[in-house]
Amino acid sequence: MRRFNHGARVATLVAALVLACTSQTPAADMAMDEEVVVFEETAPGWSFAIAPYFWMAGMEGDIAEFGAPPVNVDISFSDILDSLDFSLMAVAEARYDRFSVFSDFLFLKMSPEAVTPFGVIANTVQLTSKTMEFTAMAGYALIDTPGGRLDVVAGARVWWVENRISVQGGVLNGLWRQDSNAWVDAMAGVRGRANLTDTVYLTGWALGGGGSSDSAWDVMGGIGYEFTDRFSAVLGYRAMGVDYQDGAFLFDVTMQGPIVGAVLRF
Repeated sequence: MRRFNHGARVATLVAALVLACTSQTPAADMAMDEEVVVFEETAPGWSFAIAPYFWMAGMEGDIAEFGAPPVNVDISFSDILDSLDFSLMAVAEARYDRFSVFSDFLFLKMSPEAVTPFGVIANTVQLTSKTMEFTAMAGYALIDTPGGRLDVVAGARVWWVENRISVQGGVLNGLWRQDSNAWVDAMAGVRGRANLTDTVYLTGWALGGGGSSDSAWDVMGGIGYEFTDRFSAVLGYRAMGVDYQDGAFLFDVTMQGPIVGAVLRF
């Protein structure tokens, strides 16, 4: 409940920022009407955007797999980066007038490895971890002015987690075990943008929900700069949490850290 309340406070802040900017002076109202992490306002009709990003997030919480008791984890971004094999992160949107379809995709593959003492039972133990999050939401702009925009959004978030432990060397050479789980949560919230000047803007979202999970939340706030009508850069901070359990499988974690991205519009 504490996490969901945090998301609600951020949602209120996002709405307040947009309302404040939409009531500015005429000079401020001349700011370019363009959606942040997703895109500019045009005349009625379809418009599209894609925003690849890199999230420098650490992870903390409780995880239980392979039938073992829960383990508390507290991993910094530098630790994750050391074992990162591949990552792909992107936001995309299609918009028609006040209506929009929004998606967020995140995939991480990590392979941390540990050397065992003495090397009798095993020489090394390697964990291959894959995490995917995909969110699809539909939105409607309650506020859509030259000073900013406020969308209400609703949809679903899919999680998939897979971990594989393999042993090399020693008595247990070649032993491996794999555990995975997937689940879906209903999500809803707000996304907003507030134009500060004709090139600088604030953006953010606040989402909350659950279903398969006991709770799920996601908040982001950032500042963007428009280099051209078709290209922007965004720098901000994102925090996301999920509390899911299915039998002996537990994934109760919070991920948070700086985020940097580019917004391409067409």
